[in-house]
Amino acid sequence: MRLTRVHVDEALGVGREIALPESAAAHLGRVLRLGVGDACVLFNGDGHDYAARIVAMNKRELRVSVESAEIVSRESPLKLVLLQGVARGEKMDLILQKATELGAFAFHPLWSQRSEVKLDEARAGKRLAHWRSVVSSACEQSGRAFVPDVAAPVSLSAALTALPAGGLRLILDPDGEFSFGTLDLDVAQPVYVAIGPEGGWSDLDRTQLRAAGFRGLKLGPRILRTETAGLAAIAALQAKFGDFA
Repeated sequence: MRLTRVHVDEALGVGREIALPESAAAHLGRVLRLGVGDACVLFNGDGHDYAARIVAMNKRELRVSVESAEIVSRESPLKLVLLQGVARGEKMDLILQKATELGAFAFHPLWSQRSEVKLDEARAGKRLAHWRSVVSSACEQSGRAFVPDVAAPVSLSAALTALPAGGLRLILDPDGEFSFGTLDLDVAQPVYVAIGPEGGWSDLDRTQLRAAGFRGLKLGPRILRTETAGLAAIAALQAKFGDFA
């Protein structure tokens, strides 16, 4: 039987007893109806799965004891980083969830000239916490023991300025200079894939991206929606260069 995996944001070790976060405790206790003596698996993003067992529970908390640790290797050889124009509500959740399942390494949400979503500082902070929860939940489901980082949303220019030097930088373009037949890459280097918001990239955005070293990649003749484009690109890159090959 497959055991339920639970993400906890704290240090874990064999022999340690911890109280699970409220949401995880409710899921195990009230939704799955597990009880004292039942097993589960914890992970905190350090590359291990920790076998644990429920040792105490009441209305206020559920406590588990860590019994063993196992190194988990389910990461792609490609360091795929998605620079994603912020999309509306469930579309952004879908992008983050499915890209995590497909093996994305990190996410850089960004605002661009045609972004349709605008958030003040307080709302942006709440949205970032929600996005990180979506990603950790996707790791629970997909068996990943490393949790992709989700950076705070910034402007396109700020995101480009903050990128480390090197790596392959791609934007999807039906008239791009690369196709998957001609594309070559060094799997030791990160691959940055920039996807525009629902309104698409403006001419100014494209100028900034090109100046930052982004090159066009053809992914068929059709224009893809923002919630499709990044997922299609990641899946295609995994199929040719990553762990789908």
